[in-house]
Amino acid sequence: MSGLLIAAPSSGAGKTTVTLGLLRALRRRGIAVAPGKAGPDYIDPAFHAAASGTLCLNFDPWAMRPELISANAALHRSGDRILVIEAMMGLFDGAADGKGTAADLAAQLGLSVVLVVDASRMSQSVAALVTGFAGFRADVRVAGVILNKVGSERHEAMLRQALEAIRMPVIAVIGSDKALSLPERHLGLVQAGEHATLDNFIDHAADAVSEECNFEFLLRIARQGLNRPSAANIDRLPPLGARIAVARDVAFAFSYEHMLLGWRRRGAAISFFSPLADEAPAGDADAIYLPGGYPELHAGRLAEAQNFRAGMLDAAARDIRIYGECGGYMVLGEGLIDAKGHRHEMLGLLPVVTTYAERKRHLGYRRVVPLDGAFFARMMTAHEFHYSSVVSEGEGKRLFQVQDALGTDLGAAGLRRDQVAGSYMHLIDLAGAAA
Repeated sequence: MSGLLIAAPSSGAGKTTVTLGLLRALRRRGIAVAPGKAGPDYIDPAFHAAASGTLCLNFDPWAMRPELISANAALHRSGDRILVIEAMMGLFDGAADGKGTAADLAAQLGLSVVLVVDASRMSQSVAALVTGFAGFRADVRVAGVILNKVGSERHEAMLRQALEAIRMPVIAVIGSDKALSLPERHLGLVQAGEHATLDNFIDHAADAVSEECNFEFLLRIARQGLNRPSAANIDRLPPLGARIAVARDVAFAFSYEHMLLGWRRRGAAISFFSPLADEAPAGDADAIYLPGGYPELHAGRLAEAQNFRAGMLDAAARDIRIYGECGGYMVLGEGLIDAKGHRHEMLGLLPVVTTYAERKRHLGYRRVVPLDGAFFARMMTAHEFHYSSVVSEGEGKRLFQVQDALGTDLGAAGLRRDQVAGSYMHLIDLAGAAA
């Protein structure tokens, strides 16, 4: 078994672009890869899937139990594939309680760490930076460096000389290139599905990574020391039903693949439908899941999607279980106010109105306890990240009692009416030792 963690000293070093380039470059060489994303990110995995041609799973050392991380690694690595996981933030950055770092993930799975360094504003100081990261934890092995945003051959020579003095291998060198930047919006990168030329971008990233890359050394360190995870049929979040219809398009793209995989392993059949294409959920579905996404950017189209509305209202009338997360929760509400202050009528299945007109960031890991009558029976971990807020709420039962990563009580969240429920929380795993 083999694997790498592509990390950096901080956000903004270019590790997503480097990871995409590596995934595509390895694929070109006929090397099978299994992509992963550390942390709760629900945008980057779609880019990884596009670069590698295979499903990308999340590996979250704060929100996931160690056994789920290990089981996902084993399931994801069927055959002789290299597990390539992109870290989040800086290598040693975690949640508010200091736990759940990418370094923790590397230690658990025995992954060799490749450190991506933005060298645009340094030369010999790179040695001090890398020395600090390489020696910070004895159980985390920084096996090599990828130098990013290198300005010239002279600049590269200075960087290499400094790293040679501390005996740190340089795996690849990538020059400064404005074409290697991806556009962003308020929740992160603009989604992969919205890039008309994404494949060309990834090919360009692969060319840039490949120009000065020691692939032989990269593969050698990937095969050093990865622990063998268990493929045990562990306990996972239970499926919402036996036949689950899942909304999926650019307005509803934030579903975690590990959760859908877990539902399938419990025997659930999953179908997809697009509200933006005015599709209704499958008529034989006994549960409907509206994941998060960007409904605030498509509120007008969603309000006009009559087939979608009719299908959802019919399902609710038949007591079909309906669950919405974040953006899905907003669409289950009565109205959504967009950035210009215009109100759009949503499904009206929950008594809540939300607004994006006055943006306020809500961000952090959560522990959620289901309240009486909720679809779920056990404490779970979740992540909250949105800029919309609740304007008003009507009568309805609360869904969760919520704590943040430090254990601070945040009160009750979400709403439930009969078989319809939702909240701003993105559920990740059953709560356990990892939290």
